[in-house]
Amino acid sequence: MQAEVLVPTLNMEREQWLEHRRRGIGGSDAAAIAGLNPWKSPIEVYLDKIGELPKQEDNEKMYWGRVLEDIVAKEFAKRTGKKVRRRNAILQHLEYEFMLANIDRELVGEKVGLECKTASEYTKDEWKDDKVPEQYILQCQHYMAVTGYQGWWIAALIGGNKFIYKYIERDEEIINYLIQIETEFWRMVENKTPPAVDGSKSSTEVLKILYPESEPDTEIVLPAEAEVLIEEYELAAAEEKKAKERKEEAANKLKALLGEYETGRIGDRLVSWKTVRSNRLDSKALKAAHPEIYQEFARESSHRRFSIK
Repeated sequence: MQAEVLVPTLNMEREQWLEHRRRGIGGSDAAAIAGLNPWKSPIEVYLDKIGELPKQEDNEKMYWGRVLEDIVAKEFAKRTGKKVRRRNAILQHLEYEFMLANIDRELVGEKVGLECKTASEYTKDEWKDDKVPEQYILQCQHYMAVTGYQGWWIAALIGGNKFIYKYIERDEEIINYLIQIETEFWRMVENKTPPAVDGSKSSTEVLKILYPESEPDTEIVLPAEAEVLIEEYELAAAEEKKAKERKEEAANKLKALLGEYETGRIGDRLVSWKTVRSNRLDSKALKAAHPEIYQEFARESSHRRFSIK
C-alpha cells in the first residue's frame, strides 16, 4: 500500500472520526465534487469541510448501512472464496495529503479493496447488466488513487434480497481527473471560496439551513449577473408550465378513455385511475367550532417564499 496512515480508527468514537474526515476529501465526497452524487452537492461538501454545515443526525438508513456492511463483506468472501480484512485507519495520499480514504475492506494477499453497499429496491436498475452507479465508480477510483491499488470490488445487497458483486479496474484517466478537481476544490476550502450552488435538492436544502429566515423590510441591489439568472428562471418556468399543460392534457385524454373503468391495459403498460379515500382534518372548521382546542395544538411554522415580480 502506498498510502500513509493519517490516524488509526479502531475503537474511535464516530464524532471524532467525522472530525478527522473533515481534514480532507474522502471517497464519498469525490462524486459530489464532480457533480455526480444525487444526494450531495459541492457546496454541501464545502460547508462540511469548513465546519459550517449543521451537525447531521444519524438516521435509520445510515445505521443499517453500517450494520449490514459486515454481512455484505462476509457474503462476498463466501461467494468468491477471497479473504477480506478490515483496515482500521483513515488513509492519506502520499503526495496529495488532502486525499483521504476510509475503506471498508481490503483483500488479503492482493492489492485490491472492497466497497460494501446496501441499496434500495428502487435503484436496482442502476446495477443491472454489469453496471455500477457512476458515483460509486468514482468513489472506488478515489480509493485506488490514495492506496495505489490496481482494482476494487464493489458488493451490494439490493432490496434486502439480491446480492451482486462487480470488479472495477484502475483507470488512470479517471484518477488524474479526480486529482485535478479535488486539488481545485481543496484550494477553495483553504481559501474559504465557496463553489457555486446548483439546481440539486442538496443545494436547496443547504440554502434553507444557511438562511432560514429573512430580515424584515431589508433590500439589496443585486449584481449584474442577476439579470441573466432572472431570464433563465423565467424561461425555465415558462417551459415547465407548457410541459405541465401537455402532461395534464395527455392525462385527461387517458382518463376520458378509461371512463368508469379503474384500469386500462395497452401492450405491457397499465394505466390506472383509482378511487382513493382518506380522512383529513379540516383545520378551518376546527378553528371555527373549537378555537380553544385549535389554539392549544396549533404550531407555528415558517418558510421563505421565492418569487420574481
